[in-house]
Amino acid sequence: QVQLEEAGGGLVQPGGSLQLSCVSSGDTFGIVLRAWYRQAPGKQRELVAAISSGRSTSYADSVKGRFTIAKDNARRTLYLQMNSLKPEDTSVYYCTHRLRSQDYWGSGTQVTVSS
Repeated sequence: QVQLEEAGGGLVQPGGSLQLSCVSSGDTFGIVLRAWYRQAPGKQRELVAAISSGRSTSYADSVKGRFTIAKDNARRTLYLQMNSLKPEDTSVYYCTHRLRSQDYWGSGTQVTVSS
């Protein structure tokens, strides 16, 4: 079992920045993939960014060049640095970890980009 807790969401003006964090606990040995998803009201959940155990990263086209995913294994923390935020980035952001073919999810953190 893996428990995940996100933090760092909030209200930010367009063009601003936020850093999300996701702390994991429990049986975390062997996690092969960590990722951030987001879901806006009335829309499907979409992949934002992912990072493998080998630190390979991938991003949705809509966030490339603006968002950066990173992990700190010692702190068991996954990060998402979000810069140049746009109103369309407004969503609930979820972190997920994959361990032994099972995906674990946090409860999400709200990000609102508005003036």
